[in-house]
Amino acid sequence: MRDVPLAPAATPLPADARTASAEPSARAYKIPESVLVVIHTDALEVLMLERADRPGFWQCVTGSKDALDEPLAETARREVLEETGIRLQDLAPGALVDWKLANVYDIYPVWRHRYAPGVTRNTEHVFGLTVPAGSAVTLAPREHLDFRWLPWREAADLCFSPSNAEAILQLPAQRARDERAAP
Repeated sequence: MRDVPLAPAATPLPADARTASAEPSARAYKIPESVLVVIHTDALEVLMLERADRPGFWQCVTGSKDALDEPLAETARREVLEETGIRLQDLAPGALVDWKLANVYDIYPVWRHRYAPGVTRNTEHVFGLTVPAGSAVTLAPREHLDFRWLPWREAADLCFSPSNAEAILQLPAQRARDERAAP
């Protein structure tokens, strides 16, 4: 995974994206700044989701900011709720952790139409979310077809996205860091 400073997207935003409204339906294009949330249990089982628009493509929760000023933790909270039905307010304090990692990558050509003309790169900020084993998952049917809880190595092997796989592979080290930092 590429560790880059947490800064605005590497590609300058076109004028129409810079004026994006807080109302998602009023915005014509996606903002090229997103989150990747590795949802996992204490036993390091990872929640994997199969994309509805690309059956056979498995990933963690991902999603773009709805507004340029939306805090990344809020984007993560919103995307987790939308894609899995998991409510952060029902979890232990500190369950969502910003890993302070960001990936800058080329947007797959098949999805570039969602972004303003000329936008080809996205900045993805990585978070971890610890949930109790057996947590209920309610999929958003327009986004995902199926889900699986898998041991972290198997989950990484299943990912279609290299940055997603690398984030999962970092899970044990991130958890150890979090445990050392806890009071």
